[in-house]
Amino acid sequence: MAKSILERACSKYKCITHGLDKWLFPLLLLWVRLWMADIFWKSGQVKIQSWQSTLMLFEYEYKVPMLNHELAAYLATAFELACPILLTIGFMTRLAALPMLAMAVVIQFTYLDLQLHFFWMMILSLLILKGAGPISVDWILKRRCKRS
Repeated sequence: MAKSILERACSKYKCITHGLDKWLFPLLLLWVRLWMADIFWKSGQVKIQSWQSTLMLFEYEYKVPMLNHELAAYLATAFELACPILLTIGFMTRLAALPMLAMAVVIQFTYLDLQLHFFWMMILSLLILKGAGPISVDWILKRRCKRS
């Protein structure tokens, strides 16, 4: 029996979406990892260039709730320098995105109310829920664990 128009359309649709899932989505995940890593890395670099200014900003301007300003400055700087490296190579991506998401939430609700931070939160949530994708160390380790 000849395939109906609907069956042919469904077949084409499945073919296209499979291609998107297999080839384009991994590139998108890589791109968003690199983009978020760049944002946070640059912020961490600024913080270490003038540590006294960073401490003063955390004491008087940023005011992170429930944390001493000095501890908040150290934690934010450490996360902004370590997590982007992990995101870039795609290692422990979900874990690395968690403190970045927390920082975006704190920035949004205690310091700057910008739509951009909501966008960051969505992207970081995507990485937490979906992971790094096939172009990552996480993917390699996942495949090796399945073999053993």
